[in-house]
Parts: sequence; C-alpha cells; structure tokens
Amino acid sequence: MPRASAAAAARTAQQVLDSAIDLFAAKGFADVSLDDVARSAGVTRGAVYHHYRNKPGLFRAAVAQLQAQVAERVVGAADRAGDDPGEQLRAGSHAFLDAITATHAVRILLVDGPAVLGWEHWRLLDAENSAAHLSEALRAAGVPDGLLGALTAQLSGAMNEAALWIARHDDASTAREQAHAALARLLTAALT
Repeated sequence: MPRASAAAAARTAQQVLDSAIDLFAAKGFADVSLDDVARSAGVTRGAVYHHYRNKPGLFRAAVAQLQAQVAERVVGAADRAGDDPGEQLRAGSHAFLDAITATHAVRILLVDGPAVLGWEHWRLLDAENSAAHLSEALRAAGVPDGLLGALTAQLSGAMNEAALWIARHDDASTAREQAHAALARLLTAALT
C-alpha cells in the first residue's frame, strides 16, 4: 500500500474510533450501532468493517485508546511531581481521577467495559494498565511487598468507585473536590 494510502487509512480508522468513543460515551455500548458510527464518522459502514471486524472489536479499541490516554496523563503528572515517590503516587492518583472523569471515559472504561468485555478480560486489561502503574508507584513509595497486592486492589477499587460516584453526582465539580480530598486522606493513610 503506498504511503499516502496507508496514511489515509490510518486517518479513517482513527476517525471511526473517535466517533465510536463519542457515541459509546453518550449512549452506551448497547445503544450504538455500526451505522451510527459510520454516519457520525462520515464514512460508509463498509469502511467501519474494513478497520474494525465488529462492534465488540471497535469497543475493545475504544477501551485501549482511553486506557492509554488516562495512563499518559497519570504518568505525566507523576513525572512532574518531582523525585519523591510519595508525591509521584499522589499526583498520579489525582491525575487518574481527573482524567477518567474529565472525559467520558467513565462510562466506557468502568460501566460498559466490564459488561461488554467480560469481568475477567476487563480485570486483565486493568491489571496491565492502571493497576500496574499504581502498584509500581506504591512499591516506589515504600509499601512492603506483603501488602502491595492488597493495597493496589483496594486503592484501585476506591478510585474507580470515586470516578463512578463523581459521574453520577449532580454537581460533578463539587463531587470531584470531595473525591480528591478523600483520596488524599486514603493515600496519606496508605503511606504511613
């Protein structure tokens, strides 16, 4: 495939994926058809099928892209926090909460993700992404290996639930502030 054609195909695939993410976030997986995605992306249904085998495959790609975007924000915040591992953990954890609630990622990653992908597959993806970053940060901050798995699971669950709570709250801004305050207390307790 010539370079220009490959670039055009990549742009089309990304356009389809971006449209799918917007629709999955707004309507949920069950209420989005591939015709909806094609119409939103301004492409034919055949173009959608050319790049993504089926709706679950397109959804998996959406999950992967959103997880990568959230991870990028978490790692960036931790890197900017300086050399102290505890501060890196705090910054990364707060960035996770902001990243997942500032976008429409909550519905895709935390609501439809486990239902569509299956709980075990979703947990595997989470373990490879968010939980892996969290575990590394906890280890660097001095959490003993004997507590690492349990603490990673508990903090990950707490942050996921906080994100869901923020998403359901009538005043997301106030809820986000409250969730950040609670997270700060959790992290302080976890590191002492």
